[in-house]
Amino acid sequence: MTSPNEMRVHAREIGLARFIAGILAVGVLLYAYVLGGEANGLNPFNYFGFFTNLTSLLTAALLIATGLHPLLGRPVPAWLVAARAVATACMLIVAVVYNVLVPGTGTAPPLVSAALHIVLPAVVFLDWLLVGDRPPLPWPRVWLVIPYPALWLAVVLVRGATDGWVPYGFLLPERGLASLGLHVIGLFAALSAAGALVWAVSRCRGLTNW
Repeated sequence: MTSPNEMRVHAREIGLARFIAGILAVGVLLYAYVLGGEANGLNPFNYFGFFTNLTSLLTAALLIATGLHPLLGRPVPAWLVAARAVATACMLIVAVVYNVLVPGTGTAPPLVSAALHIVLPAVVFLDWLLVGDRPPLPWPRVWLVIPYPALWLAVVLVRGATDGWVPYGFLLPERGLASLGLHVIGLFAALSAAGALVWAVSRCRGLTNW
């Protein structure tokens, strides 16, 4: 049986791994931002208007926060666990949409694209799957995966209607409401499925517990 002291040490190791992963993700985002700014000018509203970039930044912040708590000997609060669940579902969408529907597109360097669309989603999902430091999430709260992407979409559509900028071609107003509606329905259906998967996985013990 694992002693309380061993459990605390193990929790700190997991916390350190999450903290480092979050810092590295922020570093990749900053590198890509500066690199893109050299060619197109530094515009944080455009850069973080991309769902991948904004979601990666928020996920990195959550990794850092959930990593710091065990490093400081504090329990991770329930709201951070729920936020991490939402981030995990959103990162699954980032990975699936890019790697299945639009592989190889975008202007980011290949290594940056791989880091944000493959490595980070894999790390986040495997962390959620294998490290059992999260309680079973109540099914009535699976709706929590919807508000953040819905808010992002609303802001992007307002920008598209006012200044003509959208991060993805399928959001262009000139494509028509029917095309936009079908894409939005498909994305939110996929997001709901990803949320259901994350909520279901929270019921697994994982390989590591404390």
